[in-house]
Amino acid sequence: MELENEGSAGKFERFLFLMIPIIFTLVLLGVLLTLFNMDIRNNVLEVANKIPILEKWVPDPPADPSKPKEESKKQEVSSATTIKELKAQLAQQEENLKKVTDEKTAQDTKVQALESQIEGMKKEAETAEASTEETEDPYQKQVSDLAKLYAGMKASKAAPIMENLTTEEMVQIFSVMNKASKTAILEKMDPQKAADVTIKLKETTSSSDMAIAALQSRLKKDAGTTATATTSNNLDKEKLNQTFSSMTPANAASLLGEMYKISPDKVVTIMNTVSDSVRSSILGEMTKNDSAQTAKIVNRLMGAK
Repeated sequence: MELENEGSAGKFERFLFLMIPIIFTLVLLGVLLTLFNMDIRNNVLEVANKIPILEKWVPDPPADPSKPKEESKKQEVSSATTIKELKAQLAQQEENLKKVTDEKTAQDTKVQALESQIEGMKKEAETAEASTEETEDPYQKQVSDLAKLYAGMKASKAAPIMENLTTEEMVQIFSVMNKASKTAILEKMDPQKAADVTIKLKETTSSSDMAIAALQSRLKKDAGTTATATTSNNLDKEKLNQTFSSMTPANAASLLGEMYKISPDKVVTIMNTVSDSVRSSILGEMTKNDSAQTAKIVNRLMGAK
């Protein structure tokens, strides 16, 4: 046992004998490096910290004071670059937003202009429609209403009624009737009368000419009827007054001008039956058409021959 203790003590003493000079040397070098050269010390400490056994005994090297400054400068440069990029992106976004706003403003302006244009067109259409209704010939309106009346009836009932009219009157009514109603009524009419109406329809020109022809045919038909003198005269005057009072002065003047060439006495009779205002209007239109003829009619109205 004593020999074993002496052997183990001898080993420990040899270990200390070897390690004490090494440790002393290392401590001395550390002190010298600390006093004379900070960079070498830090490098040595960094190397020593990488050795597995010595890293527990060797202290960590102090941080380099210059590194934080460099890192701070790098951070500042990086931050400045980032800020610059963000500013550029913000400017781009603002520019895009401005473009979108300008486009929306332009679009709103166009929409307002189109709405104003549409409103103007509506007003013009309403004005034109009102003007058309005001300037529509009352006589022609009555013909249109009569055509609608016959078109609304059954063809089998409308056909016999219209056959009692003159050919010119039927032509005038058929001219403003739609094709379907016209076809249905003609199918139910007498073939000869339907043929006469069809031929007249092909030859018709303007509404005023058809109106004159219809009135002339009606006057001729009424003139062919026989009745007592007093009753006939009274009825004829009343009908003539109603007929020419409902006509426009221009149509009445054209009709009477043509009639004067055939029968001047009948024209004078008609002019005597109408009221003063109607007579004045008709004479005014007749003066525009033929002043010499109008002078003769006025002369006959005053009692001269």
